[in-house]
Amino acid sequence: MRIGLRFFSLASFLLVANIALAQDTMPIPEKNSKTDDMMPDPNTMPSTPSTPVADPSRAGNPAPGRQQSGQPGVAPAKAPPVSIEDIRRPSSPPDADRPLDGVVEKKSVVDKQVLAYEPVREADVMWEKRVWRVIDIREKMNQAFSYPEDPFISILLRGIQDSSASGIKAYSAEDDKFSHRLKAADLDASLNTSDTISVMDVVTQEMKAKIVHNEFNPEAVKRYRIKELWFFDKQASVLKVRILGIAPLMDKNDEAGNFLYEQPLFWIYYPDCREYLSRSRVVVEGNDNNPISWEDLFELRRFSSYIFKESNVQNRRLKDYLAGTDILLEGEKIKQEIFNWEHDLWSY
Repeated sequence: MRIGLRFFSLASFLLVANIALAQDTMPIPEKNSKTDDMMPDPNTMPSTPSTPVADPSRAGNPAPGRQQSGQPGVAPAKAPPVSIEDIRRPSSPPDADRPLDGVVEKKSVVDKQVLAYEPVREADVMWEKRVWRVIDIREKMNQAFSYPEDPFISILLRGIQDSSASGIKAYSAEDDKFSHRLKAADLDASLNTSDTISVMDVVTQEMKAKIVHNEFNPEAVKRYRIKELWFFDKQASVLKVRILGIAPLMDKNDEAGNFLYEQPLFWIYYPDCREYLSRSRVVVEGNDNNPISWEDLFELRRFSSYIFKESNVQNRRLKDYLAGTDILLEGEKIKQEIFNWEHDLWSY
């Protein structure tokens, strides 16, 4: 019995040894590409971490403290939020093959040729008067100046930024005589202002100064100032008017938001920008097909305004010696005097 148990134990030992020896000498099978892609061998992985495969359920949300490129310790850069206004007014130009938004392509305003002013001799001007007016775009007749998609101030700024020969030249608002031309940097500084405010540091609990940049808002321009010249041409026996300059006005307020005064942003010389304004269409209430440009609007005087100054020896404005409704009545009086001057030249 004991001899049989010993023989069985020896046979089992020999069998186990042969199996172990056979496993050591077995050839290693070739790796399956699909299996390796799904479950990599940890013994063959490199020591440096590789770029992890993006999880579709976590797209756009990388792990904290690690960039998507795999660089540890660096916080990812957050994209600026997109507002609704950016979606409505995209910065990219429209597609070249976009469909026509209408029935026919309208080119009457774009291809319009502006006629130059007829020459006037100095000897033919026997009388003239300079008048300054104010156009309030909040009036019903002047609603075209505040068209939301393309207000008049935006048209002027695009013309100033245009470097071609038909662009608009901006002049300093220190005077209304077009004495000094504004540089691009000076104009940008007058439109986009900067303020210094005090903020509390959440770490040190101390107040620190912070510079806040205020971008220009076209809706802040509510009124425009116009300088015009009325003169009588005795060669044509006609009383004529020429607009010399246009200046957008912006309200200046104190820290509490109280109104202080109106300040012109810049002056443009109107005779030089007639060609540019003739290529911009004016939105007319009641008829979308009305081919009227901004040059037509000013030449046909299709705007509402009031006089706040006339040329005088003291260089005074009407508000310097009048107040309230007397300013409007005096402006109407000046307008009537100009009409009566021409009317009195003729006998009936």
